[in-house]
Amino acid sequence: MAESWSFLDAFEHNFRPLVVIELAKGTKEETIEWFTKRIVDKKAKGGAQLLIKPLVTENGDENIYLVGASHLRLLLGAETVGLVKECNDNSMRTFTYSSRKTFRDFADDNHNFLTMAECQYIIKHELENLRAKDEKMIPGYPQAKLYPGKSIVRRLLTSGILVQIFPLHDREELKKLRHSWYGRVKVGYQPLDEIRCYFGETIALYFGFLEYFTFALIPMAVIGIPYYVFAWEDYDKYVMFATFNLLWSTVILEVWKRICAIMTYRWGTLLMKRQFEEPRPGFHGVLGINPVTGREEPVYSSIKRQMRIYLVSLPFVCLCLYFSLYVMMIYFDLEQWALDYHEENESNFSSLMLFVPSVIYAVVIEIMNRIYRYAAEFLTSWENHRLESSYQNHLILKVLVFNFLNCFASLFYIAFVLFDMKLLRQSLATLLITSQILNQFAESLLPYWLQRRHKKRMKKRMCSLKTDMDLSLVEQVNLEKEMGTYFGTFDDYLELFLQFGYVSLFSCVYPLAAVFAVLNNITEIYSDALKMCRVYKRPFAEPTANIGVWQLAFETMSVISVVTNCILIGMSPQVNALFPDSKMDLVLTVALVEHLLLAMKFIMAFVIPDKPRDIQIKLAKLEFESLEALKQQVRASDMYNSEK
Repeated sequence: MAESWSFLDAFEHNFRPLVVIELAKGTKEETIEWFTKRIVDKKAKGGAQLLIKPLVTENGDENIYLVGASHLRLLLGAETVGLVKECNDNSMRTFTYSSRKTFRDFADDNHNFLTMAECQYIIKHELENLRAKDEKMIPGYPQAKLYPGKSIVRRLLTSGILVQIFPLHDREELKKLRHSWYGRVKVGYQPLDEIRCYFGETIALYFGFLEYFTFALIPMAVIGIPYYVFAWEDYDKYVMFATFNLLWSTVILEVWKRICAIMTYRWGTLLMKRQFEEPRPGFHGVLGINPVTGREEPVYSSIKRQMRIYLVSLPFVCLCLYFSLYVMMIYFDLEQWALDYHEENESNFSSLMLFVPSVIYAVVIEIMNRIYRYAAEFLTSWENHRLESSYQNHLILKVLVFNFLNCFASLFYIAFVLFDMKLLRQSLATLLITSQILNQFAESLLPYWLQRRHKKRMKKRMCSLKTDMDLSLVEQVNLEKEMGTYFGTFDDYLELFLQFGYVSLFSCVYPLAAVFAVLNNITEIYSDALKMCRVYKRPFAEPTANIGVWQLAFETMSVISVVTNCILIGMSPQVNALFPDSKMDLVLTVALVEHLLLAMKFIMAFVIPDKPRDIQIKLAKLEFESLEALKQQVRASDMYNSEK
């Protein structure tokens, strides 16, 4: 592969812009010249060996650059990042340039062998791996220090010289995707393979999980409707519904693992080897030597980090949890006031007033969740985690703990302290429906309306220009660079996690929860598709083999739901009537049932394989072939050495 780099040229007539780089206005010429030279330099000289072209705007500024790559460069990049493609024998293998002819649909003149998302991912990888050699600073900016091995792009970003890097949309492909995805209302599956080709595996997996979760909710919704209508106080059906709820929450998560394995094998990411994780952009410290790589990089004391976590972050999170509980008690005071007002007046207006405290509390919960999210991001960044995975794990833990308490504490208090099932049903319904409406408005409708306004203003300004520039490309870049940035699937998965909690924890008390969840998710699919295609800049594709830590979060919620539903059953009047003399017998019986259900749950999780049998065989076959190839290499090396 090393010999192949020499065939690449720094210029290609059919330049295809894939990625946009926006520099700060007024960036010094020597900085621009140095940075662009590093982008086009040969790999042997420490460059990225990509193509770059300035985009002259209406003001004549050259702070926006378009980045592309030759076809050969992208193929060699695909080998570098370890992309997995389908071979002619239907197997999935890591792409290598030397064996390119063995891969399906490959041809030297077929520039569509790699999807546009894969090409943009390769360019992003190469740009992020541009590293300083002997430079001590960014040319023209002595305050922006460099050291050997430091990522140049990350230093430019943290210094404010580089504003943003984002991949361009493909207008024709996006138009086709919009038509097949959300252009018309239809009953059917989403085009997940097309979504994956355009946006990458991470986003495709989210939409696949959203679709799967929606279909998985349908049995709960179908059973819940007649139960809601006919069986509020029917003990037998009450227990049956709760038991079905427990089995359902286990089965759907185990089946999802299998579906996820099938999809990611087909997409190639199930086989991708995990690369060595580089330090995250915001990580800082004194310059030292990494004992694993031997490279110079910032080093930060783990003791200092632990002190920040346990002496600052943990007390802050506890304080926020206390404040959340304090707000909850204010909500109960409002509930009591509304109840007293209704008992005094007993009118239609007073009946409506009974729902006002829950609506206000639901709005306050959403506001508190969003404010806390910013605080959690600041604290987690301040903790100075070296790896992005560590940063994400600590952030998710902080956010999940607060959101769980903030959203569900009032329901637990009503159920297990006040023992008011009527108020529990009312509060659960109000919190669920209000949060769904607020999320739809804040995440999709409002950003879409703002984006439409900005697009109209931009088109008017572009039409007033009199220039020979390629207006379609200039207009596209100017429109997209002002679009909002999609920060990943965190908030989307969090919304589904909370929804799963509402459905699994207390759905036997309010069985229509699954019905409202299904209706919300149907609209969520269309609104999320709209925001991905029309509201936000195109995100870079990120290969992934599963939904990550969110799988563990959902499984933890399902375990909590077992305990919750068992206690709810034990609190019912019918069950209490079976133990009139001894409450201790009741507690022991409920605890026994709860342990049996948990045991059944873990047995089911163990019995249902995470990967289908055919996928296991294919993975084992690939592992065997890799070992055989390694043995042959060792034998060839030994024979060569013996002949010497």
